Amino acid sequence: MTATIIDGKTIAARLRETIATEAAALTAAGKQPGLAVIMVGDNPASDVYVRNKVTACEKAGIRSTESRLPATVTEGQLAEVIRELNADPKVHGILLQLPIPDHLDPNAMIALIDPDKDVDGLHPVNAGRLMAGLLGMVPCTPAGSLLLIKEITKDLTGLNAVVIGRSLLFGKPMGQLLLGENCTVTQAHSKTRDLPGICRNADILVAAVGRPEMVKADWIKPGAIVIDVGINRMEDGKLKGDVDFNAASEVAGAITPVPGGVGPMTIACLLANTVKAARSA
Repeated sequence: MTATIIDGKTIAARLRETIATEAAALTAAGKQPGLAVIMVGDNPASDVYVRNKVTACEKAGIRSTESRLPATVTEGQLAEVIRELNADPKVHGILLQLPIPDHLDPNAMIALIDPDKDVDGLHPVNAGRLMAGLLGMVPCTPAGSLLLIKEITKDLTGLNAVVIGRSLLFGKPMGQLLLGENCTVTQAHSKTRDLPGICRNADILVAAVGRPEMVKADWIKPGAIVIDVGINRMEDGKLKGDVDFNAASEVAGAITPVPGGVGPMTIACLLANTVKAARSA
């Protein structure tokens, strides 16, 4: 068996076209969607991510602004920036680029963001909305991963899904999204007993552990949908996922590559959340 490769670049490009159309309609009605990005310090990787997000906004017709703060900023000063953006009617989405310096509490700062402008979906209110099955902002990477899964199978009712990972950023919301699609969900992690055996029962296997090629081909149920969220930079500079892609592709029914799978969907879903926030404002 050779797996279908789930092309995140193509699917994300299609989603961006839809977003650009919606953004243009809102702009024509006098409400251009606006995203504000807060960057603290000079993290090179974060700087690249922020540039990519700003460029994506411009292409989609979304107004973007940046608040660049020094690494020495105090929590009080950062809190004031967040409050100003909360009060700005032209700002529909606020994104605090993580990580932030160690002397700042990321959870406390995220909790200050207006939940309706929390386009990263990390505010406790949005986590609670997701848990309760209510409408709210959903974290971008899980949202994008679900869209990739549904490219292969629209109706997920009754399927066994295993999520390897339990982070607030990805693992937990991914599990909730799959529950919302009527899957039977197992939330696995580093302490899970017989992890390979549990994975072999999965119709949908989502790996988000940050260990290159940890998931082997013999962990995968023949024909399963495999979503690889891992992005691990190797010594030679190449990127590898959490799944042994080449071997897994001979067993899985469909699989995402790294790069070019989940990654492009994350920014596309950020843009979608921004437009959603503008529409609701």
